[in-house]
Amino acid sequence: MGEELKVIVFTLAHEQYGVEVDSVRTIERMQPLTRVPKTPAFVKGVINLRGVVVPVIDLRGRFQLAESDYTDNSRIIIVAVKDMEVGLIVDSANDVLDVDSDSIEAPPEIVGGIRAKYLRGVAKLPSGSLLVLLNLEEVLNKSEIVQLEQLEA
Repeated sequence: MGEELKVIVFTLAHEQYGVEVDSVRTIERMQPLTRVPKTPAFVKGVINLRGVVVPVIDLRGRFQLAESDYTDNSRIIIVAVKDMEVGLIVDSANDVLDVDSDSIEAPPEIVGGIRAKYLRGVAKLPSGSLLVLLNLEEVLNKSEIVQLEQLEA
């Protein structure tokens, strides 16, 4: 058995995804967003989180999935990417799972319409279901991180 990897499981367009717990700062309920002009469409705005301005992106928009209305289950997962915090809007945040690193395989070219470069891998869970693990550094590529850092300033 490989090492255990703790992941936060969330839902996006009826698919389950995971992001490493180490990258997650907090999970927040939806709250009003302040729009910022001249940002990509998937950047929904910024929030004031305990005195810190945090840019927020909609993962559905980022992955070019059909947009949907936010519900009571919608959440903003605050993650740290290269010394900056970014909020990711997801349909729901469900669980924390331990994933055996040996069960993680390289991602296929496309999973649920999402290109492989955004994915770290696909984990086979003991239940038989699959969990798609995100590669946060690609989800926010370098040029977008520079844009978001300017929002934080």
